Amino acid sequence: MPGRNPPFLHASAAFPAGLGEREAAILREIVAEYVETGEPIGSRTLSQRLQPALSPATIRNAMADLARAGLLFSPHVSAGRLPTEKGVRLWVEGLVQFGSLTAEDQASIDQLLEINGRSYQEILSEVSSMLSGLSSGAGLVLAPKADAFLKHIEFVPLGNGRALVILVGADGQVENRIIELPAGLPPSALVEAGNYLTAHLGGVTLGTLQERIRTEMAANQHELDALTAGMIKSGLGTWDADAGTLFVRGQSKLLADVTELERLTTVRLLFEQLETQDTMLELLNIAASSDGVRIFIGSESGMFGMSGMSMIVAPARNEAQRIVGAIGVIGPTRLNYGRIVPVVDYTARLVGRLLG
Repeated sequence: MPGRNPPFLHASAAFPAGLGEREAAILREIVAEYVETGEPIGSRTLSQRLQPALSPATIRNAMADLARAGLLFSPHVSAGRLPTEKGVRLWVEGLVQFGSLTAEDQASIDQLLEINGRSYQEILSEVSSMLSGLSSGAGLVLAPKADAFLKHIEFVPLGNGRALVILVGADGQVENRIIELPAGLPPSALVEAGNYLTAHLGGVTLGTLQERIRTEMAANQHELDALTAGMIKSGLGTWDADAGTLFVRGQSKLLADVTELERLTTVRLLFEQLETQDTMLELLNIAASSDGVRIFIGSESGMFGMSGMSMIVAPARNEAQRIVGAIGVIGPTRLNYGRIVPVVDYTARLVGRLLG
C-alpha cells in the first residue's frame, strides 16, 4: 500500500503540543492501516511506506511521543502500534480526506429512494440495509411517526385471541399492528369497533382521535360494551403519535470479527439498547443538535457507554429544515469514515425530502 500524501492536518485539528508534521504523517498511516485491516503496524513497515522516507529508529521515537500523547498504544509487547480512540478522533478531524460520491453512487442511492408503489417502510428498510452493506456495521434509519390525517381503521381476526389492526392514512400510507383481544370478545365486536372508530375519524390525526375517544369513553358517551371498548383502547394504544420507527439492519456484521468475550457482551448490549424508545429519541436529539454529519468515536455520544464502537449520524430535514428523521451507521471504530460520511450525508438529504 503506497504512502498517503499530505496535507496532513486541517485547520480544525488541534495536534498536541510538541508534535508536528512528522508525527502527523505517522499517525495518519497507522490509523489508515487500522481502518483498512484492523492490524497494528510497526516501524520497519512504516519506514517503507512514508514519503519522504524515515529510518525505523526515527519512527520508533515518534511513535513513543504519540503514545505519550495518548494517541497510540501497543496491544502486545512485541507488536506494532494501534491508535487509541483519541488518536482516531484526531485523524477523523484533520488527517482523513473525506471522499465525494461518484455520479454512479448518487444514481444508485437515488434509485433506491424512488417510491414506485413501495411503502415508506420498505424504502427505509432498504436504506438501512444499504448503509450496512457499505459500512460493515449496522445501518440505522429513524423515521418519526408522522401525525398524519386518518381515513380508515379496521380490525381483522387472526384467531388464537389476536387481531390485525389496519390503519390507513389520508396520504395512502398503511400501517399494520397485531393486538391481543380481550377474552370472550364476540366476532361482531371487531366490526363494531372498526365502524365506531372510522365514524369518529373525520379527517383528524391519530393524536386527536386518541384524545377524542378517551374523552368520550370517560364520559360514557358511547353505546359500546366493555369488551369492545377495551379492544378499541388496545388498538389505539398500539400507535404512539410521538414514537418513531427505527430500522436497524446488519447487526450480524458487528459480530463478524469479535473474538473477545467482553466485546461480544458489549455488542449484545448494543443490540438490546437499539430496540428501546429511549435510543430513538436520543438519536433524534443528537441529529437535531447538528447541521450535518456527526461522528462519535467510542463512548463520545453518551448513548451506549462503550468503547470500540463508533457512530456516524446525520439529521434528515424537510424543505422547511425541520428534523423528520435521522440516518446513521454504528460499527467498529475502524469504520471507513472517508467513504461512509459522504454516503450518510447524501442519503440523509434525500430521506429528509422523502419524509417531508
